[in-house]
Amino acid sequence: MTDFTYALRELSAAQKSGKGVSLYSRFVNRPAGRVLAAASYTIGLTPNQVTLISAAFTFTGVGTIAMVEPSHAMAAGVFLALVTGFALDSADGQLARLRKAGSAAGEWLDHVVDCAKMLALHMAVLVSFYRFFDLPAKAYLLAPVAFQFAAVMVFFGGILTEQLKRRKETGTAPAPASTLRSVALLPVDYGLFCAVFLFLGDQDLFLLLYCAFLAAHLLFMAAFLAKWYRELSR
Repeated sequence: MTDFTYALRELSAAQKSGKGVSLYSRFVNRPAGRVLAAASYTIGLTPNQVTLISAAFTFTGVGTIAMVEPSHAMAAGVFLALVTGFALDSADGQLARLRKAGSAAGEWLDHVVDCAKMLALHMAVLVSFYRFFDLPAKAYLLAPVAFQFAAVMVFFGGILTEQLKRRKETGTAPAPASTLRSVALLPVDYGLFCAVFLFLGDQDLFLLLYCAFLAAHLLFMAAFLAKWYRELSR
């Protein structure tokens, strides 16, 4: 049995619960991350190295959004960079579990990179709007600002709620994943949002899709914050 086959088998048998995860993350990103984690194990990479490679892909895409005039070819490259970075973001945690090398420092690095990604991505969209887009009104420049606010609030609120709930529910088995919930979470799934950048070469369509995802994030942010507060208040 090769190292890759061994790693893939072990990872398949030790997957995290799908609770609170969208359909894309459960059935596309995590399996892709599993393959990348097995490949990383085979060539001897550490989880932190995979995190940094993930960041390199992501910020290559982010930098391209800000600096390069949108075109269909550029949009495809941005999408590939972002979606590969996201798959590697899943791979680092899976590799850490496989190597039994999880650490507080590794988890910190992963979350810091995730936060930086969310901040930088919408900043890059704002720069692209300003430099390259013929916007219907200047008010559309506020869309990336609002999106950045909502995305970071959902990310930080979710991470903080998870940490606080661990203190209250030590030893409690995770609830089973709900397919309906996984479908409902698609509008706020980062992986699905990456697909929006495939349309960056069509300014009107990209603006429409970006604002649609913004509206979904604002609605989900309000719902999540209320839900998390109720759960922690029990």
